[in-house]
Amino acid sequence: MKNFRFKTALVVLFLSTALISCSNDDDKPSVPDTTTKVALVTEVKGPETGKINEELSYDVTFIVDNACGEFSKISEVTIGDAKGLQVEAKYPTTGVCTQQVPDPKKTVYKFKSAVKGTFEIKFKKSDKEFITTKVVIE
Repeated sequence: MKNFRFKTALVVLFLSTALISCSNDDDKPSVPDTTTKVALVTEVKGPETGKINEELSYDVTFIVDNACGEFSKISEVTIGDAKGLQVEAKYPTTGVCTQQVPDPKKTVYKFKSAVKGTFEIKFKKSDKEFITTKVVIE
């Protein structure tokens, strides 16, 4: 009888340990490391002409909210009926930014056309307007 109680106690102890050690602590929602905001463009520089299937590079200057802001991506945006592009900047959600005045940041936008024509490259300058750069593809 003692042997049976001892084995039962061991089985209960083993099962309790197995259930406790397999608890799902890793499924806590993770806090994102960064947050993304739209950065307004102040200048776009690049060629005014190009050739079919030639990749053109445009230097895009933008302003971030603080010195911790970095380029994230270029995405499409619509203001009224006009379609264009906007720069998105990422900011860390943890830590403190010590620099108060951010320097303008730069990125490169690549443009390529398979057809001849005049094209407008528009970047969001404010909530109501774009900076427009024209390029003629010959």
